[in-house]
Amino acid sequence: MPEIVIFGGTTEGRREAEQLFTQGNAVTVSVTSAYARSLLPPQVKCHVGVLNRQEMLAWLSKERPSLVIDATHPYAVQATRNIRACCAALGIPYERIERPPQSASWRQDVQHVPDAGAAAQALQSTEGPVLLTTGSHTLHPYVQAVDPARLFVRVLSTREALELCAAAGILSSHIIAMQGPFTRAFNAALYDQWGIRAMVTKDSGQAGGVEEKVIPALERQIHIIMIDRPKEE
Repeated sequence: MPEIVIFGGTTEGRREAEQLFTQGNAVTVSVTSAYARSLLPPQVKCHVGVLNRQEMLAWLSKERPSLVIDATHPYAVQATRNIRACCAALGIPYERIERPPQSASWRQDVQHVPDAGAAAQALQSTEGPVLLTTGSHTLHPYVQAVDPARLFVRVLSTREALELCAAAGILSSHIIAMQGPFTRAFNAALYDQWGIRAMVTKDSGQAGGVEEKVIPALERQIHIIMIDRPKEE
């Protein structure tokens, strides 16, 4: 049976892989980390590791799937570009699972910025403790823009994430390493525990638990900076 390749350890990617596998399809999922692999059923075939465009092209040339499904995160712009380019070069059918953005009235009550650098600059006009919920790979702009002692971060519970936090100068007592999703009540308790006055998040949609973060933050008059989603081509 021709193989289907799915890129992405996202919620959508996991659901698609499980559904196709249950239906009897030959499925291989490409994920970037052992942690992402652990969230998939053990019987699903996986490729673990980051692939640049050349490596991806060589791997897909070897696999020769009948279909490639791009279920990467909406902010993984370069990954999507690489997947599309490789599929076009090899003549492999390509489909994109695009996570719908959150549509809500509260969007007008948050500050919108295009990227992490702009979010870090926006924090300079705020005071008090800051919660970063945008991952461990973009911490440096924040520690360069504001006093690192103000920064609290929520990241995945992986060694890599903790090492990146340490390398950026985040205090160990200011790190919460957990896998979501998180409820409104949990987020509210976190804001209260740390006295959060500003929060940075991404527009990662319902699957990313955006509303569960935003609503209790607005109730506490926490200043919310949202990094807008890159536009899909």
